[in-house]
Amino acid sequence: MPNIKNAKKAVIVQEKKRKANNIYKASLKTAMKNLEKTIALKDTEKAKENLNIVYNRLDKAVTKGVVTSNFVARQKARLTKKVNEMK
Repeated sequence: MPNIKNAKKAVIVQEKKRKANNIYKASLKTAMKNLEKTIALKDTEKAKENLNIVYNRLDKAVTKGVVTSNFVARQKARLTKKVNEMK
């Protein structure tokens, strides 16, 4: 444990940021899993709706600094390709 006052405060701030980041990551992973399920069920309309949701969550996560822009670009390309192959 830290002994200095500002080190103690830093631990508290880091914990708050970790919890906030986990919220973004969890919602992103859930949206991606839902999209994968709809792709497996071959439901194109629902997949397109879920793809838009995933795009929004990915963009939000990158603006908050939770994930990198390269990760977002890779996931968008991967998921869009899967949805387009369903047609």
